[in-house]
Amino acid sequence: MTTEIAPQEPAAKPRIRDAEATKARILDAAKKEFAKNGLGGGRVDDIAEKAKANKRMIYHYFGSKEGLFQTVLENAYVDIRTAEQKLKLDHVEPRQALEKLVRFTFDYYLKNPEFITLVNSENLHRAKHLKKSEVVKVYSRKFVAMVEDILERGVATGVFRPGIDPVQLNITIAAIGYYYMTNRFTGSIVFERDLMAKDALEERLRFNIETILRLVAP
Repeated sequence: MTTEIAPQEPAAKPRIRDAEATKARILDAAKKEFAKNGLGGGRVDDIAEKAKANKRMIYHYFGSKEGLFQTVLENAYVDIRTAEQKLKLDHVEPRQALEKLVRFTFDYYLKNPEFITLVNSENLHRAKHLKKSEVVKVYSRKFVAMVEDILERGVATGVFRPGIDPVQLNITIAAIGYYYMTNRFTGSIVFERDLMAKDALEERLRFNIETILRLVAP
């Protein structure tokens, strides 16, 4: 007597992988679109076309253009915060750790200009998307704790002065790199030098490092 073997259900993994690949393409296309045109100017039709995805899938995965923008923005913050943690600064001497952080921040802005334009766009909307994001808050707290640890170790070894707020220090580190990048075009005209020339970038980075190290010196 022959026993019939029931046909097996097709594996779901390829479908899951296809969905994740589609979402990744959408997010990549959306990051470029929003970085170029902001939330207001970004078009879902253009994102779908560049992602080679059906526009309905964007609404299926992200709910709305606003939801898609929030995910792109969250990913942008998670990316920089994750990269900062990978520096392993808790194992580095405090002055060297701070210098490494200043260098990283400047280089990150230089290599990821879309991060700056996305942040600019969100500020135009008064951070209404970040207000909804718990993941950004979690990652940001880890970063503040990392900077606080550097400062505390520096104070303990006598290379940093006490009483420095890690949040204020982070704002300053971000600001001196952020302003330079956002004003690179107008600044090149106003100051009559190419701010994006290799020697100008190197000079600016040296100045940033010296500024921060003098700021925390005892």
